[in-house]
Amino acid sequence: MKSADGVQRVIGVGVVLTDPEGRILLGERIRADETPSWCLPGGAVEPGESFEAAAVRELAEETGITDAGPPRTAVIVLDHPGGTAIRVTAGVTMTAGSTPPVVTEPEVFASWRWFPPDDLPENLFPATAHLLSRLLGQDGPTVLYASASSDGP
Repeated sequence: MKSADGVQRVIGVGVVLTDPEGRILLGERIRADETPSWCLPGGAVEPGESFEAAAVRELAEETGITDAGPPRTAVIVLDHPGGTAIRVTAGVTMTAGSTPPVVTEPEVFASWRWFPPDDLPENLFPATAHLLSRLLGQDGPTVLYASASSDGP
């Protein structure tokens, strides 16, 4: 959403879903208006949602996964893409259940794939790259978040 000053402000989540081998789920993002990239499941936080609730919703919407367990906000990244936006993205970690990911939004994702944290693809979506570099300790200190809501983990 752009405000009167022309600055776009976005609050979002990226779901860092790991399987029993510690691999991270990434989607092959193929939106027509973007350069192809690999991306965490995620999206915008809706009014009244916690980061954790948004992560659970986005994971189900984008992958069909509803049995991942428990969401935990592990990192928050603030960045300013293009100098005309302010983006706050929470990295919410979850553990995969038994449901495999499926492509539910074929106009956005071509496939879902598991990657070891030390062998991620180079063409990561920018918000995904920022989150994972912080979470994996590759780009400065991790910024931790403690939920102030009573429904948090």
